[in-house]
Amino acid sequence: MGGPSGRMLELLSLLQSGRTWTGRELAERVGASPRTLRRDIDRLRDLGYPVESTRGRGGSYRLVAGRAMPPLLLTDEEAVAAVVGLRLASWAGVADAGDAADNALAKLEQVLPPRLRYRVEAVSSSTETASRAPAAPDLRTLERLATAAHARNHVRFAYVDRAGRRGERRVEPCRQVLLGRRWYLLGWDRDRRDWRTFRLDRMADLAVQPTTFAPRELPGGDAVSFVQDSARFPISRHRGVVRFAAPVERVSEQLTAEAGALEAVGPDSCRFVTAADSWEWIAITVAMVGVPYTVEGPAELVEFTRGLAERIARAAG
Repeated sequence: MGGPSGRMLELLSLLQSGRTWTGRELAERVGASPRTLRRDIDRLRDLGYPVESTRGRGGSYRLVAGRAMPPLLLTDEEAVAAVVGLRLASWAGVADAGDAADNALAKLEQVLPPRLRYRVEAVSSSTETASRAPAAPDLRTLERLATAAHARNHVRFAYVDRAGRRGERRVEPCRQVLLGRRWYLLGWDRDRRDWRTFRLDRMADLAVQPTTFAPRELPGGDAVSFVQDSARFPISRHRGVVRFAAPVERVSEQLTAEAGALEAVGPDSCRFVTAADSWEWIAITVAMVGVPYTVEGPAELVEFTRGLAERIARAAG
């Protein structure tokens, strides 16, 4: 696109890169005189783009944050990435965020040129996702926890644990992790004086405190791994060990990543270690895999499995 309109679009694209440009650099890039460049900068300001400038021989320009969100100029790749990212956000299982992402997505798709619309439709038509989590956290909770973690503010909230007990938790928030279809908060529990993970959909009455805390070193240096291990092996008195008479590749297809740890013990067998709030959950979960298995322990799980098998046999006549 030539002429003043094309020059303005090119100028805006350069400024939106985030770097600081000298007047000479911008004038050379857009093919304008210094006077025309200053006039174009003023037009951008009139349109709501907050362009900051410094005067003098070494004068410079850069785009800064303003009071309102001005229109953005995106390259083809940036536009496709934005649309794909918004689709993923609408699937992420966050209340309110899905609607906001859908609205932003509709605005973007409305102005996409045909060549980009085809690329976006190709990605969408070949991508599937599970439905959103039934008890998704709301966007406001995510934002408040993120702000508290960034500012290192203490938080307090009501929490329902795995056993259904409700109590108050006082926490130093550290990271939020999306694992599977659930959101978790990793933080330092001030009362238990240890790291804990909390499911966001089990929180209520969140309060961000004005007091602050000193940063702590992440457990193991990796928040995601810690949350994964906590989800697989929560603090629980129910921990079972089962050996499947099938390759680990086959069994892994039937067990979710959060269910427990699965490791091969041979080409045709594997061992599963898991923790849960009840023996019933473990017994039913391993039975649903659909391959022969042996309960290696503990004795309580062996006993419960026998009782469950007898009840099922009687039910089947």
